[in-house]
Amino acid sequence: ELIILSARLWQALGIADHVYLEINSLGDKDARARYRQALVDYLQIHRSVLDEDSQRRLDSNPLRVLDSKHPATQGVLERAPMLTDYLDDASAEHFATLRALLDKAGVVYRVNPRLVRGLDYYNRAVFEWVTTALGAQGTVCAGGRYDGLVAQLGGSSTPAVGMAIGLERLILLCQEVAEPQQHHVRQADVMVLGQGDGFSGAALILAEKIRDGLSGLRVLVHMGGGGFKSQFRRADKSGARFALILGEDEITSGRVTIKWLREERDQEVMSQQEAVVWLQTHFTL
Repeated sequence: ELIILSARLWQALGIADHVYLEINSLGDKDARARYRQALVDYLQIHRSVLDEDSQRRLDSNPLRVLDSKHPATQGVLERAPMLTDYLDDASAEHFATLRALLDKAGVVYRVNPRLVRGLDYYNRAVFEWVTTALGAQGTVCAGGRYDGLVAQLGGSSTPAVGMAIGLERLILLCQEVAEPQQHHVRQADVMVLGQGDGFSGAALILAEKIRDGLSGLRVLVHMGGGGFKSQFRRADKSGARFALILGEDEITSGRVTIKWLREERDQEVMSQQEAVVWLQTHFTL
């Protein structure tokens, strides 16, 4: 959802054709430690070939050597160990799921095995939106998972994701390439609920269909698991007018159940495309 959100932001700003997405997985703490040692062992053999900045990074933060653009260092890195070869099974499965969901959502990406966020609290999936429209390749937006950060700050273990945008670079990019866009800023009230195998992918596809058909609508997708009772409570708290339900039967048949949350009316079952048209008749955009 975070990556899709950023992709839609680039569309709204008129720069979508000038940024591209790179993703990678850092694995868990143990996987990174194994890879870090393998990388250090390899780079030490070729230390004399590395540029001065990379030699300093090799002693302080070896993973940052992967960011080097120096031709000599790039040549050494072409034969360096790959982080993907050291991933733990859970992280590898998580990364495969992320790629599958991005494929289903129509988000184009490139796996960059050298993409390593410079901060130690990142884990598993990381991503960057980069551009070449400003000369040398530059990062416009970057983010990923940092499930251990809250605990490092003294809190309880809390799964977390986030991203940061380089505002100065984004402004420069908009000034350079952006085309004027018309914006429709309205509050919307739809939440996609469900459970069972295939829900995540089906929910993201449905949410994207709705966003394409109703550009001003705010569509929330439940990704937290749990039964329908707890999901309906969350939908009610969100202020949504309608809940779109994707159970196993709906996913198999390609249909969706629409439940009114603010009025006492009967549920309706229809195809996903019919649901988009149905929502268009119930919202004034």
